Amino acid sequence: MHSSSVDSPPRQPEHRTAARSAGALAVCSALLLTLVAARWGPLITVDGDISRTTHRWAVNDPDTTQVFRVLTDWVWDPLTMRILCAVAMVWLVWRRSAWWTALWLATTCALGTLLQQGIKAAVDRPRPVWSDPVDSAHYAAFPSGHALTATVVFGLLLWLLHHHGAGRVLWGTALTVAALSVVGVGLTRIWLGVHWPSDVLGGWLLGALVVAVAVPVYGHLPHRRRPPL
Repeated sequence: MHSSSVDSPPRQPEHRTAARSAGALAVCSALLLTLVAARWGPLITVDGDISRTTHRWAVNDPDTTQVFRVLTDWVWDPLTMRILCAVAMVWLVWRRSAWWTALWLATTCALGTLLQQGIKAAVDRPRPVWSDPVDSAHYAAFPSGHALTATVVFGLLLWLLHHHGAGRVLWGTALTVAALSVVGVGLTRIWLGVHWPSDVLGGWLLGALVVAVAVPVYGHLPHRRRPPL
């Protein structure tokens, strides 16, 4: 059983693992960003081939497309993810007086959004354009905001649950929901023809990087000991 508390600092092995993960994710993210910004031919070709295939499926299967639109616009929308984060913050403050944890959670999510918007503006990658679109989206394509936001929010919440001793049922349920959501939102964005596959991959990588950087930072915050989850 875990004896850690909601506001107790992370153990050193977790700190080192997060630091190594952050380094690997930073390298992968930088490499993909460079290839996208340089309009690297092989990447553009693969993106185009996959996108044309999935768009054809979306046009020929309107029922599945409608389900995906509901999922991406309501269930996995970035606003929904931020509301989930806000609910977690309220619970932390109300039930556990974990003010620093709530602030850490809010700040990390906000920085993830700023990172996403900054890269979108810098790269300014056009979204796919179709003569028969099944959905529409605004702003530049890279990285996918849906994929990045879902990865950050679910990644942070999963880490808090795991680190602070969530029960087996709660942990298993949360892990399943998170995995389905993060993977699912990325696939819906490609299916609906509003993102290239590498946009989604970039969102996943950058979101994971934000989480990996946030974990060691959490260990340096002021903490008060609280009972396990």
